Amino acid sequence: MGCRIMEKGRFIVLEGIDGSGKSSQIGPLIRRLEGLGVRCRATREPTDGPVGSLVHQTMTGRVKADNRVIAALYAADRLDHVVNDLDGLLLQIRQGITVVCDRYYFSSYAYHSVDMDMEWVIQANSVSAGLLRPTATVFLDVPVELAMERIRRDRLNEELFEREDRLRRTRELYFQSFDRLKEEENVVVVDASGTMEQVAEGIWTAVEPYFQGTSAEIW
Repeated sequence: MGCRIMEKGRFIVLEGIDGSGKSSQIGPLIRRLEGLGVRCRATREPTDGPVGSLVHQTMTGRVKADNRVIAALYAADRLDHVVNDLDGLLLQIRQGITVVCDRYYFSSYAYHSVDMDMEWVIQANSVSAGLLRPTATVFLDVPVELAMERIRRDRLNEELFEREDRLRRTRELYFQSFDRLKEEENVVVVDASGTMEQVAEGIWTAVEPYFQGTSAEIW
């Protein structure tokens, strides 16, 4: 099958609380898009860049920082992810590459608003949002109890944001942020409590319509 000709790539974001299985779904989605001839790449936040590396250290407890500082670091890492002139999101999308990202600013809206006002977090990420909004944000929704079972089974150490009470509040804040920004954002909720294959089909149903045209939207 020949490659599609696209003026710009799409920007698809997978969101969800820890244990929702989103990281495991990036590969299957990329392969399915490539099967259509779509040029793709996968990425994630926090990134592996200089700021992102510091974020990773705060999340595992190797570096101590106030929650407000962590939120600001996430926002800085995200902006670099968007505008980096070597492999930034805007650069790749303008080159016709579809980017599938594991987390974007809705993660900050949900996780960091546990500790501070959501409006502050939204404003801290406003430059990134102004430059690039996702073509679609796919939220993988899973009961917190199931998410915790997966975390305990798959990981040796729980990160800062993976405590059950915090995840429960974070899930609530995801939905609050979706409602708060429903006029500006395209969010699709997919049930992530089934098998990997079932979840992959749900994601594909949400994403496929955006690959029937020839251009992505960049704000």
